[in-house]
Amino acid sequence: QVQLVESGGGLVQAGGSLRLSCAASGSIFSINPMGWYRQAPGKQRELVAAISTGGSTNYADSVKGRFTISRDNAKNTVYLQMSSLKPEDTAVYYCNTANPNYKYVWGQGTQVTVSS
Repeated sequence: QVQLVESGGGLVQAGGSLRLSCAASGSIFSINPMGWYRQAPGKQRELVAAISTGGSTNYADSVKGRFTISRDNAKNTVYLQMSSLKPEDTAVYYCNTANPNYKYVWGQGTQVTVSS
């Protein structure tokens, strides 16, 4: 069973940057496309960035040009570099597979709070 541990969140002013990390146990990590999701209070969880096993990336329009997803298969880790942060980016951020038909057990997530 793969376990996901997200870290790197915090409180930042609008316009600032944060780098999130997601460490996964288990070598099966490398065979799945991975994604970063976020859930704001009162809203559904949404996929904001995804990366294929080969490194191709896709982003939600709301974060395109500001967020960058990357992965290090040797370290079983996926990253999310966030810049030009906005108050509307405030949410709990999670990582998981980007495969709509297969998900690992969700981790605890990491809180990102952007103040105006």
